[in-house]
Amino acid sequence: MDSELSSLLAASKDLTKHLAKPDLPSVNLSLDQIEAQSRRLVSRHPGTSNDTDRANYLLAQAHVDASTLSNSIAHLNASATFTPLQPLQDTDVAGYLRHAHEQNLISTIEEGRRETQESFYQMLEDRTTRDWEAMKKRVFEELGGRVGSENKAVAELKKSFYGKSSLMSSTTPSLSLQMQSKMMVYDRVITELNSARLRGTSYPIVHALLESSLSQSSDVRSQQMAQNFHVLSKITAEPPSLPPVEHASAHILNAPRFERKYARAYFSSPESKDATALRRQIANGAREALEEQYWDVMDRTIQARPNEARLGGDPSVGNKVRAFLFVRYYKNGEWEERIELVAGQPIWARLFYLVRTGHVHEALNEAVANQQAIEHREAGFVDHFRAWLESPERRLPKPHRDHLQSVYNAHMLHSNATDPFKLALYKLMGKLEPQRRSVAHVTTTTEDWMWFQLSMVDENEEGGLRALAQVLLGYGERHFDGPPGQQGSRRGVWAGVLLMCGEFERAVTSLWDHQETEVEAVHLAIALAYHGLLRVPSRAETSDMTPLTISPVNPPALSLSTLIWRYIRQFVKMDAKEALQYVYCVCLSADQGEVGKEQVENAWELVRRIIVLGNGGPAWEELVGGFRPDGTRFSGVIEQGASLLHLPTAQEYNAQILSRAARESEENDRIPEAIKLYNLAGDYSTVITCLAQALGNSVAQPSPDEKARNIEKTAVDILRHYERTNRAGGKERDAVVRLLRIREAMDLKNSGRAEAALDVLESTDLIPMDGDVAKITRRAEEFKDLHETLQRNLPTYLTLMMDMLASIHQKVKLSLVADTTRQVTLQALRKKSRSLIVFAGILKYHMSPDVYTYLARLDVEISL
Repeated sequence: MDSELSSLLAASKDLTKHLAKPDLPSVNLSLDQIEAQSRRLVSRHPGTSNDTDRANYLLAQAHVDASTLSNSIAHLNASATFTPLQPLQDTDVAGYLRHAHEQNLISTIEEGRRETQESFYQMLEDRTTRDWEAMKKRVFEELGGRVGSENKAVAELKKSFYGKSSLMSSTTPSLSLQMQSKMMVYDRVITELNSARLRGTSYPIVHALLESSLSQSSDVRSQQMAQNFHVLSKITAEPPSLPPVEHASAHILNAPRFERKYARAYFSSPESKDATALRRQIANGAREALEEQYWDVMDRTIQARPNEARLGGDPSVGNKVRAFLFVRYYKNGEWEERIELVAGQPIWARLFYLVRTGHVHEALNEAVANQQAIEHREAGFVDHFRAWLESPERRLPKPHRDHLQSVYNAHMLHSNATDPFKLALYKLMGKLEPQRRSVAHVTTTTEDWMWFQLSMVDENEEGGLRALAQVLLGYGERHFDGPPGQQGSRRGVWAGVLLMCGEFERAVTSLWDHQETEVEAVHLAIALAYHGLLRVPSRAETSDMTPLTISPVNPPALSLSTLIWRYIRQFVKMDAKEALQYVYCVCLSADQGEVGKEQVENAWELVRRIIVLGNGGPAWEELVGGFRPDGTRFSGVIEQGASLLHLPTAQEYNAQILSRAARESEENDRIPEAIKLYNLAGDYSTVITCLAQALGNSVAQPSPDEKARNIEKTAVDILRHYERTNRAGGKERDAVVRLLRIREAMDLKNSGRAEAALDVLESTDLIPMDGDVAKITRRAEEFKDLHETLQRNLPTYLTLMMDMLASIHQKVKLSLVADTTRQVTLQALRKKSRSLIVFAGILKYHMSPDVYTYLARLDVEISL
């Protein structure tokens, strides 16, 4: 049998001897391995069908050998690549394990590659969707609509693309009455803020915004917004609201300066002492705000259920806590199961809630009063409790913490009967197990949970507040926005959470992302910028998609200028002065180095945009200033607040605001406004140049529109003022005078006063009418020296003059005056007509042939 198998093996090798390549190793497998690999190949070989046969037939017609290609592809099975080159004996356990280990590694790598690929494509899809939603929202905001009104938005988008300027074609969104009322309440705060800044005094903006929020409706969302401002007031340690008016000035003058107080620490290195101290202040301030909030909750609970509270006539802090515990944990004549009684009292719960509401002195007094009973249960607790409460940073020395840790591990960690409030106190004092962030029956609400985290935060360990922020960002907004199916019911909670962990820019963005909280988002951003707690990005980093800029190397930054413009564009045309107050706040970040300079320039740009969007008239002049009838100049609102725009001199104000706004108005075909702005900026020569161009464009209109009439009126007023002050003389002013007379002649002609119109037109001295050919020739040669607008309008005033000559000629011919007088008049008209046609003949290449033909025909009629 063995000899037969050996001969069979030798014969099989002879069959493939001519195919062997010396550079390739031979593969020797045992029979079991050959059978296993054969079964694997058979199981992976696809079955044939009629569809496959038809496909092969069609491919064969295209000269494609499908069977050969399929055979080649089948031999590219990657799994066979890792088959061991050396045969494995049945007893080779190490070899088998090594082979299995290699196969496991390959499978793990393949599985990891597949998961990575799926994760990448999922992330790409999410990012694309998010970017598209952000872009869509931005487009609708710019068009003045909302995401629901796509048809209108698309129409406006087309209008902006095909119009002269997208800025000018943007529309003002319609605001609901409730939204307008809310905005009016808040904008008064911004006006008062800027008034204080102009006086150089502090202003408690957060408290003012808090009062404005409380004056709104008393629904859950408004209460949450008020709580967010309350948190910020504690974080910034801002003084309370302004006192009565009669004492306000004295109070402000004596108050410390709060504008940009924290900017240096906020923008410094995260590892610096200032930044660390600021993070401690943020955590402590947020914790205090939550403590005050819970005290209000406790007070309302007692008032709502007085029979269960049994407060009595003692309204002290300790008695209120006792009454609250009765309401919450005393049912049917007994305390809840896990409440541990010490000397018949729920002492651990009382101590915890005194600390939870910020009454630390009362908590220490309560502990001292019950020290003997407490020490009988937990030896050394009162001393640890006292040291913890009296520590400025609520941080015990290491020996104390080690003792607490040992007690905690021995009696509490694995016990199901431990009082949850005692457990919470031990965790807080020793900062034990910071990674376990919840305590059953204690951290039941978002506010309780956040208070517990802030109390556990230690800037010297576990990453401090920054580590907590990363944990919260990992949870995301959905975790705090409301229960499943009721998303949005707790709108604003996520923003409050972000505020408490120092993520101020993200907090503003979280409010801005929802229409119902956009107003609060803008004012929260301004309050943060006022205190120096808002980073703004550079112009290169600013995104058109979202105000928030997130960089892998820099902290988040918020484009305050973008946020403010998207907000004020809703009412900028209705109330430009109020919009301007918000633009002043952009310059709050002017101290942020080069980025601060860019913010000032952004503010200038927004001011110019407000000016260009203005509709002229008294309200517009109140904004930019103007001239009184006696020629004296009065300043506008913008100039009065120029110091807030970092424009200390009139020259800088004129250059950065008025002159550039005038150029933008000119580019947007707002010529009357551009002329007024150039005039206010003292650029008198440009005023005359603009007037000449505008009149040159409108003088040819047979029936001038309102815009042309406004330009003419402006030109008359400015010329009168310039002649009196001897400003801007020269060829441009001469052109303006002549163009105005041409327009006056056209108006006289249209009213039927041809003789008067001819006299006015002859006074321009553009065309010699005395028949002197030499003079006519010389004047034609001087034509090239005339102002461009006069050269361009040559056909206009030539045709106008010839029409008046023909009209007067026809009138004289039909008149009943004496024949001698009529002949003299007709002869004079023929002489003027002949002078005009000679002048036109010399300059006929400056007009179309049709014009010259028309003039020649009328000249023939007059000559008959």
